[in-house]
Amino acid sequence: MIYRIRHQTIVHYDAPVQLARLNLRLRPAPWPGQWTSDYHLAVDPAPSSIESRPGAWPVHVARLEIDSPLRRISIDSSFRAGVQGGPAAEARDDDPTVGAVAEAALVARDMGPAGPAHYLHASQRVPLVAEIGAWAADLLVPERPIVGAALALAQRIKGEFAYVSGATDAATPVAEAFAARHGVCQDFAHVMVAALRWFGLPAAYVSGYLRTDPPPGMARLVGADAMHAWAMLWCGPARGWIGLDPTNGVIAGDGHLFVAMGRDYADVAPMDGLFVGGAGQSVQVMVDVMPEDEAA
Repeated sequence: MIYRIRHQTIVHYDAPVQLARLNLRLRPAPWPGQWTSDYHLAVDPAPSSIESRPGAWPVHVARLEIDSPLRRISIDSSFRAGVQGGPAAEARDDDPTVGAVAEAALVARDMGPAGPAHYLHASQRVPLVAEIGAWAADLLVPERPIVGAALALAQRIKGEFAYVSGATDAATPVAEAFAARHGVCQDFAHVMVAALRWFGLPAAYVSGYLRTDPPPGMARLVGADAMHAWAMLWCGPARGWIGLDPTNGVIAGDGHLFVAMGRDYADVAPMDGLFVGGAGQSVQVMVDVMPEDEAA
């Protein structure tokens, strides 16, 4: 499936900002099963400099420096992407077990950005929470095949948690979202990552986009109006990384468009940074994910 993606962000400041330093993580990092082309970034007002570089994880960072006063900034990111679905993204009877994957993670030697060792331990936004581990313990038993167990966990999150836009924000602790049993895709991905790591499984947080036009007769998936988030689980050296979407209770497929992967949201936030000035701000985000054969 080939898509055209456009992501527009407009930030309004309540009073003039004297200068700004912003980090953008909107350009997709390379990832198996996906290609991208024709990436374009437009910023108004034009920054004094843009430094583009890969991040420490599978993430691409553009650092903007704006030195003139501003009340508004517009960021427009667009690209083409192709995603390959197929039999790799499904549970199999011969999958390694939860216990076998946990053991393999301890001896894995890959120290690259996607090396499993980086995603085994607690991180800034995903501490290890005993209550989450106890809640997932009956699913992530050592003898159970890894992909089926993880899919069951994603489906449990979908079944037990309510999607409530605005109920949480980027700073909501994972324990708080878990206790409330509501939130958005970011919270659900953090809960899933916390549960998997409790049992020694390498789990990462993914930022990306989701196509939400369903086939006839199928329910519409959540996530059309903004970036989406899901979990990525390392399933051993043979199967590698497999995406699981707890918001929708599915294995990530050709409707999930990968942008960046990190230990949690803090590693892959679409935009962060700082500005000089005491003003408040408001942010407007508009996202279009359109199959290329439907584009005008």
